[in-house]
Amino acid sequence: MTGDRTAPELALGVLQQLWLGGVRDVVLAPGSRSAPFALALDAADRAGDLRVHVRVDERSAGFLALGLTTGSRRPVAVVTTSGTAVGNLLPAVMEAHHTGRRVIVVSADRPERLRGTGANQTTDQAAIFGTFAPCHDVTAAVPAADLGELVSQACSRRGPTQLNVQLDGDLLPTDADRDTWWQRPVPPAEPDRAMAQLQPGVEASVSVRTDGEVLPLGPRTVVVAGDDAGPSARLLAEAADWPLVAEPTSGARVGRQALRTGRLLLTTALRDDVERVVVVGHPTLSRPVTSLISDPALEVLSVRGRDGGATDPGRVARVLDVVPRVEERDDAAWFDAWQDADARLSGLIDAGLAAPQGDSLRPPGDAGLSPLAVAAVVGAAVAADTTLVVGSSNPVRDLDVMAVPWTPQEHRFVVGNRGLAGIDGMVSTAVGVALGRPRAARSIAYLGDLTFLHDTNGLLMGRGERRPDLTFVVLSDDGGAIFSTLEQGDRRYASAFERVFATPHGTDLAALCAAHHTAYERVEDLGRLASALAESPTGTRVLEVPVSRADRRPEAAWLRELAQHAVPRRDEGP
Repeated sequence: MTGDRTAPELALGVLQQLWLGGVRDVVLAPGSRSAPFALALDAADRAGDLRVHVRVDERSAGFLALGLTTGSRRPVAVVTTSGTAVGNLLPAVMEAHHTGRRVIVVSADRPERLRGTGANQTTDQAAIFGTFAPCHDVTAAVPAADLGELVSQACSRRGPTQLNVQLDGDLLPTDADRDTWWQRPVPPAEPDRAMAQLQPGVEASVSVRTDGEVLPLGPRTVVVAGDDAGPSARLLAEAADWPLVAEPTSGARVGRQALRTGRLLLTTALRDDVERVVVVGHPTLSRPVTSLISDPALEVLSVRGRDGGATDPGRVARVLDVVPRVEERDDAAWFDAWQDADARLSGLIDAGLAAPQGDSLRPPGDAGLSPLAVAAVVGAAVAADTTLVVGSSNPVRDLDVMAVPWTPQEHRFVVGNRGLAGIDGMVSTAVGVALGRPRAARSIAYLGDLTFLHDTNGLLMGRGERRPDLTFVVLSDDGGAIFSTLEQGDRRYASAFERVFATPHGTDLAALCAAHHTAYERVEDLGRLASALAESPTGTRVLEVPVSRADRRPEAAWLRELAQHAVPRRDEGP
């Protein structure tokens, strides 16, 4: 055995340094090699120094940590045993990398001398995450000062880090008194070394850097706010009086400049007049926006995000380190044209959804609930101090059309896993976000049924585990409805579509929730949905809202047609 510290002492030292670095939540996926971490964490939780969340599925554990760091604005650690347990964290680590969220993987490992020997549960797990997370391979021989420095770096840097801890010798402490398994370290004189900055989706009163480049007025400009743009995008649009196309998870879909139907308006004649685009955050939701910010004929300015990258899919942008600024307001006629068109198109959509069955204004479809109408109810439920976690695929896109821009300075928190825009881990992410924001007035997660089913282990919480007050709204259409709106939804591929794209599952969500001791209600009325979302329930519950996916493709065409009615072509006249 190397070094003077035993395995329990090394594990304790790592956890103490994490505490000093600002970590207050740790997710534990139990195993044999991680035993000294588990015992120390149990003692720290009992002492009130750390909140420990135990999960049996490492993949869900990783996304729970991701949600916790998003909601709490602090670094969060996830502890696993050796072997395949570590590999299960890859999806969450990838998302953390692409969003700059501070997830610290503490992977217990066998000593280096056993690597390559065929020893049980031993693999080459150091640096297993490759470019997605830097790795520190920690042994008992590492000096205490060096251990403190590398843990401090892990807690303060943007994005994930792996601490691969080699534990040798006896794993369990010799002293059976659990009061000795954890001792709170003496903090330094300065505040926590890793106090966080504002995290994605927060709409709040914050200071914004004012040293950005000054943009000249004149070019007709649109501000695009993607995921994690934050309030700076809104403040730029307001200062210049420019239209703001802000995605729901941007943290900027608030105030006067934000357009409700911005992505649809980009399919109209208004798009032809755009000369300059400022991109803040990571826009991912629509092809019209992607086309706009990829247009080599436009002046495109893209601001680096917290992960250090700038969104520039067309490789045409000039990249900025800071959001630019203006020194006066632009010609009001430019924004007025967009605002008027937004009001007309929003009115047409709402009138169609409210029209009686059989009315020509209605979107195509049967008499069931419209997914767009469901999204409108969810968006309206995001009042002050509300947390909303929104899933990928259709829910976030429906919200992008139906959510009326919210009122500024009300501290709402709207987030999703948009770094890679996957559906995996969303139940655990939502649970983590809600646990990380316990003082929120209410917490809602809005997911599709496949997204929900992809991470039902997120509901697997043992007795005594902390359960958030969280309402899941599951838009249930028995499959992958988003593919209906894409090329593969064309009738030419109908013979294969149901099996290889739509993937109908027929799952009984009520039975599934019962198996997880989770409250469940089937909601088939918009009024009931609105009243349910206005409640403040205790614990976690699921509201299943059944809709049809048969009309998704014609519904998308209906929205495009309404956009053309709202903004006629110039050769058509007013």
